Amino acid sequence: MRAAGREDRAPSRAWLTRSAAFASIAMALFLSTLKMWAVWRTGSTAMLGSLADSALDLVASLATLAGVWIAAQPADEEHRFGHGKAEALAAMFQVILIVLSAGAIGFRSVLGLLDGGRTQAAGEGITVSVIAIGATFALLAWQRHVVRSTGSVAIRTDNLHYQSDLLLNLAVIAALVLDQYLGFGRADPLFGLLIAGWLLWGAWHASVEAVDALMDREWPEEKRLAFVERAARHPELSKLHDLRTRSSGERDFVQFHVDLPGSMSVARAHAILEQVEADLQAAFPDTDIFIHIDPAGHVDEPGNELAEDDEFAKLKDQE
Repeated sequence: MRAAGREDRAPSRAWLTRSAAFASIAMALFLSTLKMWAVWRTGSTAMLGSLADSALDLVASLATLAGVWIAAQPADEEHRFGHGKAEALAAMFQVILIVLSAGAIGFRSVLGLLDGGRTQAAGEGITVSVIAIGATFALLAWQRHVVRSTGSVAIRTDNLHYQSDLLLNLAVIAALVLDQYLGFGRADPLFGLLIAGWLLWGAWHASVEAVDALMDREWPEEKRLAFVERAARHPELSKLHDLRTRSSGERDFVQFHVDLPGSMSVARAHAILEQVEADLQAAFPDTDIFIHIDPAGHVDEPGNELAEDDEFAKLKDQE
């Protein structure tokens, strides 16, 4: 059954996610240009790492735009479940770029530690980093609004990456101050290594949600339980079992089996399930629900490892 209200929400969601992606692209272009000049002026490895991160932000933001654009397309004959997983694919592409960036920065930092390279023009580098921090705060505020409104995996991953940019720019400032004003010559490559480690840590966390989406991970237990509790309001359903849940972009998918009397007519069973679906979709909008009817007393064949016990019975046991 078609999820109620999706047509009203989809245009707004598409506009929000695309606006966040375009804002990210514009920010990456601005910061890459600014930091390119700063690297030329300072020779800082930490600043170079920040530049590499911004350049990869640009590529990742283009991937994010493609992901959210494709995900917003309606289901078609070749993709009957929609295109929601395009967001998770875009997020994984970003993760790969983050890992490559961290590896390059780490390698450059090790070379800097070995040759003892120093920086110059610290004041200009610090000014560039302060401007970058202010601009990044503005982008993060808009991205957080979009994530709250849409739940976009791709925008959330992009937001995590730009959060790391704040620390990157603070690290650049600290490295330049320690090197130029306090005489600690190896501060710059050491901070470069810290930046590389931070990027890898962020990539790991960013990949978890994207992988969960691609692997059709079940809903969180709290949401799953709330769904069963809502279905339990319908006494005509004597049993609910074999519950399966997953999410793809902004869409949720649920399927389960219910027991109805074997003597009930098809028309009566259909009318009951129509009412059940309408109620569940009122509580869980943007959800496609698929219900399979079993005759009361039906027992699954032995050996079916995915067969589940009665969810209604589990609710009673918890009371």
